[in-house]
Amino acid sequence: MATNSSPSQEPTQDAPPEVPESSQTSDSHQTVQGPGSGKKSARETLSSSGLLSRLKSARTALDRGIDWAERRRQADRDYQLRWESTPEEAESRPAAPPVSTTHVRVAPSVSFPETVTTRSSVMDSLPAWLVRGGMGAWLGLGIIIVIGLIFYATSQVIPVFIGLFMALVFTSILQPMVNLFAKIMPRYPATFLALLTTIGAIAGLVTYVVTSVTSQWSSLASQFGDGLNTIMDFLENGPLHLTQQQIYHQLQLWLRQGQHYLQSNAPSLASELLSNASAVIDVLTVLALALFVTIFFLASGGRMWRWFLNELPATMRESTHRAAGAGWYTFAGYARGTVLVALTDAIMAGIFLQLVGIPLAAPLAVLVFIGAFIPIIGAPLAMLVAMVVALASGGFVTMIVVGVGVAGIGQIEGHILQPLIMGRQVSLHPVVVIIGVALGTYAAGLLGAIVAVPLISVLWSVYSELHTKDAPVTGELPAYSSRKE
Repeated sequence: MATNSSPSQEPTQDAPPEVPESSQTSDSHQTVQGPGSGKKSARETLSSSGLLSRLKSARTALDRGIDWAERRRQADRDYQLRWESTPEEAESRPAAPPVSTTHVRVAPSVSFPETVTTRSSVMDSLPAWLVRGGMGAWLGLGIIIVIGLIFYATSQVIPVFIGLFMALVFTSILQPMVNLFAKIMPRYPATFLALLTTIGAIAGLVTYVVTSVTSQWSSLASQFGDGLNTIMDFLENGPLHLTQQQIYHQLQLWLRQGQHYLQSNAPSLASELLSNASAVIDVLTVLALALFVTIFFLASGGRMWRWFLNELPATMRESTHRAAGAGWYTFAGYARGTVLVALTDAIMAGIFLQLVGIPLAAPLAVLVFIGAFIPIIGAPLAMLVAMVVALASGGFVTMIVVGVGVAGIGQIEGHILQPLIMGRQVSLHPVVVIIGVALGTYAAGLLGAIVAVPLISVLWSVYSELHTKDAPVTGELPAYSSRKE
């Protein structure tokens, strides 16, 4: 005879109780008949069928799974804290509860694997130097990618970049003048007064150069004629021993080649002239952009920078302000120092050329002033032009004298003026300067050569401000000795 099941006697999960043959479910009344009993409740029906015990087992398995996941997350957090802290802090920190590696039984047909390989166990199995090297490699790769994207984006908007760079240069040069005028008038009128003063000084310099050239034009023609005769005499009686017939034949050959080149490339030259006309428009647009941005940088640069800092998270404001301050100090020092050095070079070159008696001394001095803004190659180019003019006007000896004098001015600039004026703001090794100028020239031509040195200086100053240095090595370094077996 079958035994009735009661609610207090729950069947096990693997062996549910058998239902007696006499306990049949009625389709019309939703009740369960049992011997010696009337109608059963719904709970008794679920219990007798084993469904309630299965629900309880599923809930228990779910609780175990949640507890296992929480232990695993705690283990991962503890591993991350060990990597980000010192060994003393890691030892003092309480260890995470052990993670159960046994499977959790949800149902007879579903189970977790007996062992679970976590990220922490894989990282712990690797050498520490390999983990640090891998993390450093990924960080370096990310930095290289970001820098490459910045350069690529800049190359797509070169005119805008040039305008912003010129605006920063103008701002750094005019800021002391604006600060001086702002003591007696509001900021915006002081800005416009400084701009008008600078533009007037440049216009006066250009006017002086033009008037000096036009006033000496008649004497320059005769001097250049005498200079050409001197050059011809040097070619005939010098080490080359060329005859006048050979010289004239070579000159006629060059003229015919030039005429043939002009005739064969007339369409391309015409299109190039049109493109140069559009380039003039681009130059004017860049200058207008630079002046417009300069006005706002000078008049309200402090408010603009404060707004930018307020947009950053509070934890980043102090370090960002320090880094930007170091970069601006270096950039402004480089720009102002370059202008002072170029102006000093131009004055010394003009006085020297005037004493030697070279015509066009003022235009050549202006050329020296412009060449000082181009590192490494600007001064030699200006010296070469001055030597050619000296050769045409005064002969070979005068050319040598001018070359030696301009080279001496360059030595004074490199060894006295630059360390004295820009020593504290820009302290780059000459090897770094040469490599930077070469890379800038290769990447962006003349613009890259001009921008390379200030850009490298700013990056180095920002890095030095944010980077914490260890104590420097002092004394004599020990000699290397091979490892003995």
